[in-house]
Amino acid sequence: MAGVLIGLALLAFWLYSLFDVITTPEEEVRNVPKMLWLLLVALVPVLGGAIWMLRGRPREVREAWPVPPHSGAPGVPKGPDDDPEFLRDLERRMRGDD
Repeated sequence: MAGVLIGLALLAFWLYSLFDVITTPEEEVRNVPKMLWLLLVALVPVLGGAIWMLRGRPREVREAWPVPPHSGAPGVPKGPDDDPEFLRDLERRMRGDD
């Protein structure tokens, strides 16, 4: 029974690796051309999949989150009274220059 479960897990890993290679855009593949990765993963299932995961798969690109206004980052107003444009507009309205 354990052998069947291990076999199914290896089959699932091989299919996942194969699908991952196929769906990865050519320009994001690392180290060798995509077709070579496809052949490696298809012909040497477990080892090829492991090497793909470690050396060929694109590195995750993390998008920068927007800096929240309360973080104190330079150039980001913390509130309306810290926004120079708001203060100019407020001063103009107080003088009655609308």
